[in-house]
Amino acid sequence: MRLICVDDEQLIVEDTAAFCRTLPRITEVLGFTSPLDALEWLKGDHADLAVLDVNMPDMDGITLAREIRKMRPDMPVIFLTAFPEHALDAFAVHATGYLLKPVNREKLAAEVAYALSGKQGGAHITARTFGNFDLFVDGDPVTFRQAKCKELLAYLIDRQGSSVTRAEAFAILWEDRMYDRPMQKQLDVIIRSLRETLEEHHIGWIFELKRGTLRVIPEKISCDAWRFFSGDVDAVNEYQGEYMNTYSWANMREAYLDRISENRK
Repeated sequence: MRLICVDDEQLIVEDTAAFCRTLPRITEVLGFTSPLDALEWLKGDHADLAVLDVNMPDMDGITLAREIRKMRPDMPVIFLTAFPEHALDAFAVHATGYLLKPVNREKLAAEVAYALSGKQGGAHITARTFGNFDLFVDGDPVTFRQAKCKELLAYLIDRQGSSVTRAEAFAILWEDRMYDRPMQKQLDVIIRSLRETLEEHHIGWIFELKRGTLRVIPEKISCDAWRFFSGDVDAVNEYQGEYMNTYSWANMREAYLDRISENRK
């Protein structure tokens, strides 16, 4: 995938471009300090994603995005700016992402991954729950440092985006243990390890920890069970009576899937 960065400050262009070159699926990054030069280049070549500053001389980033869309209607655009008041204008041109400077690199990586997720003929992030549980990023399985981390994510996937309290998560992971202070610290270790693993794969944004609750962001994930519940024919046919086999707490969901499967025959 080819990405262009446009910012009138040379150091910012170089820094942003250098970072973007380290991201998965990015094969080439070109930097421009002039919006007009970027447009001229696009007339004879192509890019899969544009990362644009908003405030620039000669042509601002919003206008540049409009001109880009005239030539490449489907090109995702991510805006970088120090001024939050430009957000409405940015989304008026259907921006894929909008980040405030100084840009957090983790957030930029997440925005780039999300922007490119629709350009690969399949889902960027896939959760497989029929049989054993696994998570894939661009078709490659995610390896977790600890089995409990994987189980926690599996449970959050099972909850389909609903929030889970820390106490609920603990009861799933250690059903025969007391939720005392030492075990609360152990849960902290598992949560931190899960976040680090997801961030290493540049998908930390699918996991949300907020006010003592945990959840996954379902809009960013393709899951066979979720497609099953929506009536997707392929997912219905894929189900063979097994759901997250490794986890005993998944038995109730499996029974529910069995009932739905029988009713659909």
